[in-house]
Amino acid sequence: MQFLMIFFVVLGGAGLSVEAALLGPLGAEVGELWATFSIFGVGAALTFILMLFFSPRNSPSFFAQPSWTLTGGVLGPIYVVILTIATPAIGIAMTMIGILAGQVAKSLLIDHYGLFGTAHRRIDTKRIVALLFIVAALVLMAQS
Repeated sequence: MQFLMIFFVVLGGAGLSVEAALLGPLGAEVGELWATFSIFGVGAALTFILMLFFSPRNSPSFFAQPSWTLTGGVLGPIYVVILTIATPAIGIAMTMIGILAGQVAKSLLIDHYGLFGTAHRRIDTKRIVALLFIVAALVLMAQS
């Protein structure tokens, strides 16, 4: 089961690279904020259609959830605007490695402290070394 989940997250990461490649030219044509809006508009429409067919009808309202859990919606557009601006300037590979470095660094802290209700997973030497390899890849790409 873990292998299947790893496969799906790698596939999702590959999708983010395609999204970055599409956002650069779209942002150049219509502007970064309109490109971001269009990506989220299409995503919201698709999500709505999927909800109609696959979401349980008796699920609790998201309005009943703590408001801090909804603040993640603010981070998505910021991420997409950064993708739209950075990708044409530094390339897809450099953008994705930079994003990966930030994601892994913050994820280690979230896991270590069990923030936002996540399971506690201590930072160990292997995790630090993995982050250092990602940072090394970023440095090497920046120098080429």
